[in-house]
Amino acid sequence: MKTSEALQIIGGLSNTKKMACWSYGLPAPECKTGSKLRKKKGSTCYGCYAMKGCYVFPVVKAAQYRRLASIKDPRWAQAMAVAINSKRAPEFRWHDSGDVQDLDHLNKIFNVCRLTPGKRHWLPTREAWIRDHVSRTPDNLIIRFSMPMVDQEPSGSWAHTSTVSSIATDDSCPAFRTDKTGHVWDLLSYHQFDKKRKKELDLGHCGSCRKCWTPGINNISY
Repeated sequence: MKTSEALQIIGGLSNTKKMACWSYGLPAPECKTGSKLRKKKGSTCYGCYAMKGCYVFPVVKAAQYRRLASIKDPRWAQAMAVAINSKRAPEFRWHDSGDVQDLDHLNKIFNVCRLTPGKRHWLPTREAWIRDHVSRTPDNLIIRFSMPMVDQEPSGSWAHTSTVSSIATDDSCPAFRTDKTGHVWDLLSYHQFDKKRKKELDLGHCGSCRKCWTPGINNISY
């Protein structure tokens, strides 16, 4: 299968520039758990970033729904693998927006990972039922359960998790204070920046950090 054909089948990939890797975006309104959490104050989905900004543009929304429909195509897993293998980046993030839809979708993701052994995959999810299938996870895939509430402790029933804290510490993921050059600003400097300065620095980059993909990192705190 040619790369051009693969991209047409899957509806294209997302270029997550601040993360320096490729991803796959689905419509946030179709998140099974997230669509409920985003209505709940204090949840990590409240004020969902994928429900505003560029994500609300009609062309972006249309592309996301095309991708969602494409998952049912029997060629989808093979096409995803071809598309991912065509990229130089060694890491792939599942879903810069959206989440796993059902078991069939999860099984297809597992298949894509097996077909791309040279890539490292990271799948953040709020779908708790996936825990029953983690034992089948391919070696090159890290599934991180995203705790649903802000300031919630990581669940001990998951090997890999992510949490959101209302207070930034030195242990927090440094992306929020990492600029476009990859420089990580110290917390004191960050708190002295006004909105204009933060925009100038274009904060929010991952830089060289790849902890989200690292098996030895049990929890990532954002």
